[in-house]
Amino acid sequence: MFTLVWTPEATSAYDRLKAKALASLASRRKKERAKSSQDEGLFKQVHKTITLLASNPKHPGLQTHEYRLLPHPYEPAEKVFEAYAQNQTPTAYRVFWCYGPGRRQITIVAITPHP
Repeated sequence: MFTLVWTPEATSAYDRLKAKALASLASRRKKERAKSSQDEGLFKQVHKTITLLASNPKHPGLQTHEYRLLPHPYEPAEKVFEAYAQNQTPTAYRVFWCYGPGRRQITIVAITPHP
């Protein structure tokens, strides 16, 4: 297991997705609808991706690979990785992460739609 460290940008994006999902859930329950919304589904997928990262960053479902356009927040020479939260979806969400700053730590750098 890895301990997660969050950048302010990643925290903000995660909190925004969570707030939209909770608002959508409350609205759905008020209207007595059974089917979950896109906002709820998106948050569930992002949350699952982050959970998998914490347990096994090399999990095949994450399709993790190096991403060269973001700088590493601690060591410029080190790699930043991209993990898939969604696939084959317009503006599919990705979680950008790196190892560090300490041993057995992963930093969530950003959560964004695919650039």
